[in-house]
Amino acid sequence: MKKQRMKAVALSTVLSASALMGSAVMADETLDQVLQTSQAKTTLAQDSQVRIDRLAQETDDLLVQFKQVNKSIEDMRLYNSQLEKQIAAQLAVIKDLDESIDNVTVIERRIQPLVIRMLDALEQFVELDKPFKLEERLDRIAMLRANQDRADISVAEKFRQVLEAYRIESEYGRFIEAYRDTLNIDGQDREVNILRIGRVSLMYQTTDTEQSGAYDPNLGEWVALDDSYRGQILKGLRIARNQAAKDIMFVPVQAPEAAQ
Repeated sequence: MKKQRMKAVALSTVLSASALMGSAVMADETLDQVLQTSQAKTTLAQDSQVRIDRLAQETDDLLVQFKQVNKSIEDMRLYNSQLEKQIAAQLAVIKDLDESIDNVTVIERRIQPLVIRMLDALEQFVELDKPFKLEERLDRIAMLRANQDRADISVAEKFRQVLEAYRIESEYGRFIEAYRDTLNIDGQDREVNILRIGRVSLMYQTTDTEQSGAYDPNLGEWVALDDSYRGQILKGLRIARNQAAKDIMFVPVQAPEAAQ
């Protein structure tokens, strides 16, 4: 009996030890599972954090882009607003230009006849004036008449050219001038020096200074002058050529006539 109890105790001890060892093994297995589960959760949390960080960065980038796009849209609005103002101003200018073109057409129809009348008056004036540089002046008028038929010259330019011719004719009355020319004197062509004092007096003197004369508007021809004018004309020629200082000269002039 005693031996049987000892065997039972020993068996119980062995069973207890086995149970403890089994419990320890089970505890180790449970701990590993817990650790593995914790590691998986940690890894999952890290992956989630990476995704969250990436999404946050993408959100920040999208916000920056959104602000840039908004700024560009605002700039475009301002630019379009300015363009609208410019277009409105240009349309107003176009309208004014259209009206100006219409007015120019009317003005051109009026200017062209005026230019022709001005040329007629200028030609008549030159023919009635003292005959200095007559060929040059008539050639200028002929050139202006020819330009009236040219389509490549605007009406404004034609008008300007006629005004320029009037200016040149006006300048002739303000200055003293000397130049060479050929005149028929006593039925013979002679080379002479012409002295023009504005439109007051027009004289000639042969190159040998032996003969002098003046243009008589009343007779419409050249008349001889006596020797008393020889020195005066010679002095005038020198003054006109800047070879002598300006001085008083005694020259033949046309007597004033009463206005009619």
